[in-house]
Order: sequence, then structure tokens, then C-alpha cells
Amino acid sequence: MKIIAESSSFKTEWVIIEGCHVIESTFTDGINPFFQTRKEISRCIRLQLPKKFFSKLEEIHFYGAGCTTNEKKDIVNASLVTQFRAPAIVNSDLLGAARAFFGEKTGIACILDVGSNSCFYDGEQIVKNVRSLGYILGDEGSGAVLGKMFLSDCLKNLAPVDISQEFYDKYRITSDDVLEMVYNRSFPSTFLSSISFLLAGHLDNEYVYTLIYKNIRRFFVRNLMQYDYQNYPISFNGSIASTYSSILRDVAKEFDVKIDEIVESSIKGLIKYHTMNIAHLNDL
Repeated sequence: MKIIAESSSFKTEWVIIEGCHVIESTFTDGINPFFQTRKEISRCIRLQLPKKFFSKLEEIHFYGAGCTTNEKKDIVNASLVTQFRAPAIVNSDLLGAARAFFGEKTGIACILDVGSNSCFYDGEQIVKNVRSLGYILGDEGSGAVLGKMFLSDCLKNLAPVDISQEFYDKYRITSDDVLEMVYNRSFPSTFLSSISFLLAGHLDNEYVYTLIYKNIRRFFVRNLMQYDYQNYPISFNGSIASTYSSILRDVAKEFDVKIDEIVESSIKGLIKYHTMNIAHLNDL
């Protein structure tokens, strides 16, 4: 049995596979070594996963946000090996998206989730990546940046009054509380991203549509346009890509971009990728 896991800063999806079959699946909180220590990651795994996940395992394949350097991968790897007592292979969520979409073929994989990212994938590895830079310097098109844009408008009284009031009522929060959560609490990007989904109920509002369109358009201008985007397939994953897929496709039309797939999660594609050789051997 093997575990495959895909993680954003918001949530982690875990599956156990045996051969070509999914035995068990579940969710835990997100895991990101940029914001969590090895101890915190281990605690999340140990306390939130069902007992079934600690059965005898061959290996763990983990794809996660923040797993971009060897140092960060080692933090997650150490936690996984300690908790599961099995070898672990840790890669970025971006490589996970590319493998899920394209397998052994070439393409451009994009993530619009809590954060955003993109890459050109040659069928084996990422060969070009426009750095995401996080929600302060980059992450265009992400939930964190969309939430930041909306909150800024709310606090400066530039957002529609009814939508601003809905936000304050739903979150039972004041403007001072907002500043406290953004500047002094843990996981500010996750907080900002969670707010961005409030806008999903107001897509017919011109302000909301324009705000989301502008955010996604910046992702195209500052990221996607740096690849050979007209000659390779392009696919998107992530909660923002999925929730605002209609606006994402509207932006794509402006740039004459054809999007192959938009999915919320890459886990199905990753299961297919990691069972591909097994299925091929069974056919022989």
C-alpha cells in the first residue's frame, strides 16, 4: 500500500492506494513548511489522520505547497518518515499538478489556490518556472491576493456597501480585527483566501466581476505570458481556478488562450500517474 497526498496551505487530501485501487481517502489541515515546524506538521498528521493510514506502507508520495527547496522538503520528509515509518518522497504541489495533468507529456501547469504558481513541464520535470513570490510580492490570481484586494477596498470604503456589510456580519469582525489577523496572526494568506470565496455569491455584481477578472488577468500578464503558451496545452488546478472558472475562461479568451482542464484538486490525476505502470504491467 502507498499513500499519495496533495497539500495546499488550507487543506491536505490523503489517499491510500493498493495496486490500482483507492482503499481510503480523507482530509486534514494544510501542511506548508514555510509556516509550520516539523513538530507542528507531525502533530497534524498524528492527530488528524484515521488509524487506517498508519498501516504497513511501501512509501508515501507527498506533493505540497512550500516544498520548493531541499531544506523545506526535508522538514516534511522527516515528519512523514517519523509518523508512518516508511520512506517518503516529497515534491512541490506544482510538480504534482504537472504530473496529474500531463503524465509523461509536455504542457504548462498553473495553480490558482491560496497561492498561485505555474511551470513548463517537459514530461519528466519542471524546466521553467516563473517564481510565485508569495502574496506580498506576487501570487497574482490567488485567493490570498483576491482576499487582500477585497479587504483593502472594504477598509477604504471602496467596495459596495452591501457586500462589505455581508463580510463584517458573516465573519463577525471589525476593521481592527482584520488588521490584527493579517499582520499579527499565523497563516494570514489562508485567512485572506478564505474571504475571497464570499465573492462567489455576487458574480453578477460589476464590482465583484471586475475585481476577480483583474486579479486573474494579472496572473496571465505576469506569469503565463512568459511561457510558450500558444504551442502547448495549458491546465489549471486549485480552489480559485475551480470556483471562478467562468471568469478564468473569460480572461483566457482575451489572450486567445485555450485551457484544456480546470480542476479543484490534482489527486485523481496523481493517482493515475502513480498507478500508470502498474496498470500497464497488468495489461501484459
